[in-house]
Amino acid sequence: MALIFITSVAVVDAVVGEKGLFASMRARREYTALAARLDDLRAENARLRDAARSLREDPETIEELARRELGLIRPGETLFIIKDIVPTQPRSETRRETDPER
Repeated sequence: MALIFITSVAVVDAVVGEKGLFASMRARREYTALAARLDDLRAENARLRDAARSLREDPETIEELARRELGLIRPGETLFIIKDIVPTQPRSETRRETDPER
């Protein structure tokens, strides 16, 4: 009887204990998720490293950024500023508001 009890305790501990089967499965899932996150971060790091290198060394990248962010232009170029116009109410709606007979 004691042998069955000890065996049962050992099996339960092996399945649900601190270092049991469920804990190992949970640790494996966490490891897989963290490994995927690490791969994503490494790819982002490489992309950012390449962007930083371009900003330091590539004149075309620097010029494009200066034009876009600072509005710089080359000598001889003409800058056109186009503004959006807020649409006004249609004339027929304005007339209805001022003329109650219509």
